[in-house]
Amino acid sequence: MNQAKTNWQMAGILLVLLSLGACTTTGFTSGTPSERRQSILSMRQEVLTELYSIKPDTRAQIASSTGYAVFSNANINLIFASFGGGVGVVHSNNANSDTYMRMGEIGIGIGAGIKDFRAVMVFHNEDALGRFMDVGLSIGGQADAAAKAGDLGAAVGGEAVVDNVTVYQLTQSGLALQATIVGTRYWQDAELN
Repeated sequence: MNQAKTNWQMAGILLVLLSLGACTTTGFTSGTPSERRQSILSMRQEVLTELYSIKPDTRAQIASSTGYAVFSNANINLIFASFGGGVGVVHSNNANSDTYMRMGEIGIGIGAGIKDFRAVMVFHNEDALGRFMDVGLSIGGQADAAAKAGDLGAAVGGEAVVDNVTVYQLTQSGLALQATIVGTRYWQDAELN
């Protein structure tokens, strides 16, 4: 009896996760490839505008970098596990080209809640950009608290510099309290490139 109840609970949690994941990326996964690319480029511009208003010095940092990436990510934390996914675009300043990407992440730790956030990665040299495009794997720790809905609430964003890459995180909405070790995989979106 307890095993059957546990199985139904796990099935329910999985269904909620899949539903929430679909809802958070619907604008980027529906429509023609051209419409999806335009949606991702619009998201990039909105995120950069917000980042520049919060941290004006990032405009010069991004302009003088080898390249940068902007990702939209939804993250769900359930007690001891964290799951997320999203889309984004990498821009090479040297080649003046865009590469559309997807991402998925899984983590372990303590947390609860749902968080919709944006990440901006600034690549300070060609090696860092090349490693990201070739390997597309990141493992790191994450600890934050966010409570935000639209323009209401507050968000604790992060800034980290690792291996010639500066990462900025901006929380869009959600309620989350988490401390997790997260593995993230980035890959090129074959449909959009």
